Amino acid sequence: MTQAPGDVVLIGGGHTHIQVMTAFGRRPEPGLRLVLISDQTHAPYSGMLPGHLAGLYRRDEMLIDLAALAEATGTTLILARATGLDLARRQVLCDGRAPVDYHLASIDVGIIPDLSGIAGADRDGLAVKPIGSFLARCDAILGAAVDEGRLRDVAVVGNGAAGVELAFALAARLRARAQASPPARITLIGSGPVVATLNAGVRRHIHRALDRHGIARRDGVRIVAVEAGAVVTATNERIAADTVLISTRARPPRWLGETGLELSQDGSVATAPTLLAMGREDVFAVGDCATILEHSREKAGVFAVRQGPVLARNIRRRWRGEELERHRPQTAYLVILMTGDGRAIAGRGAWLAAEGRLVWWLKDWIDRRFMARFQTAI
Repeated sequence: MTQAPGDVVLIGGGHTHIQVMTAFGRRPEPGLRLVLISDQTHAPYSGMLPGHLAGLYRRDEMLIDLAALAEATGTTLILARATGLDLARRQVLCDGRAPVDYHLASIDVGIIPDLSGIAGADRDGLAVKPIGSFLARCDAILGAAVDEGRLRDVAVVGNGAAGVELAFALAARLRARAQASPPARITLIGSGPVVATLNAGVRRHIHRALDRHGIARRDGVRIVAVEAGAVVTATNERIAADTVLISTRARPPRWLGETGLELSQDGSVATAPTLLAMGREDVFAVGDCATILEHSREKAGVFAVRQGPVLARNIRRRWRGEELERHRPQTAYLVILMTGDGRAIAGRGAWLAAEGRLVWWLKDWIDRRFMARFQTAI
């Protein structure tokens, strides 16, 4: 490619893109300018969300200051919401401002809740993603409900890893505000077994921890509607719920489907192992909004984090006209779920399962080490 000055436009301040910013901040590429388009000045780190809800982290400890990071790394920050791509003109379309030209672009816009199968969920439920809006609404809803003594039943819909941690976090939060009397009941509801993707040993630890915290389980139950005071199952059973938090399936933003980029079956951008969008030489896609077709994996933050250094190197290589590095995500990876009481549960592959305070110490150390990379000067 040409060595004349050009712009790499990073669309979204996700876990992968913030690593690209720090990489180029430490070692700029001659002639290459970084531009970040984000509709928020602070990006939450999803790994610390449950701990924050449980009262273990302050809000600022789980937020990455994108404005400060951009200034420190020499990245131009454009505060706007991306709404599309014009591939022919090489432009990012934005809401309320002129299009942004790019030489190379990268998409890291995450996923949003897919509430299409749950009637009333958008009105009476509280979706976990996007995290920024969830935090504001969660604080307001739970705070008012507890203070006014009208929080009796909480339903967490979705019993994957995120839903389980959310239930533990809520239990810890409500214990800390013991003035809620009688204590609220928390019910974890899912259409399949609890965290079905993890090994049997981990699931046993999770079951015991849920029992220890008094969290009820309803496995094999599909929720089809949320209404005032209850969630409704596919068999028309009503489960009492003053507050409904939803951590079920999610989907990429719909505008990705209007770009002309090839999509995978779940609507995410289909990419090659180089992280380039299929059939493109100028657009990368990473994180939850993308799928490497040759190595499809479930959506998890660990994959976005691991893609960061690869994307940074491949942007340099693409700019220089060099061969790109191929990325193969790991098939077995460490999962650590906090239980909100100074303990955590860990699992990896088909056999590793552990629980205890040392596991929580490990998770806390991993998360704080990751965040420290973006909360200090470059």
